Amino acid sequence: RLFDRLHVMTEAEKCRHLDAAIHFVEEIAIAGIRARHPNASPEAVRLRLIAQRLDRATMIRVYGWDSEREGM
Repeated sequence: RLFDRLHVMTEAEKCRHLDAAIHFVEEIAIAGIRARHPNASPEAVRLRLIAQRLDRATMIRVYGWDSEREGM
């Protein structure tokens, strides 16, 4: 049924569903960060979320934030 539905969806509908899925996964990741670091500021949560996607060297170069120092 899912694949049948995907075949008849417009590109806009597919994009909306993909956007919703990405947002859902991001919210789960944020919840995990907050559970592990309950006292983290919103900025620290944001940096930890970004650090899940980027390598350490890029995080240090772009954001000045070291996941090893901060204790990911």
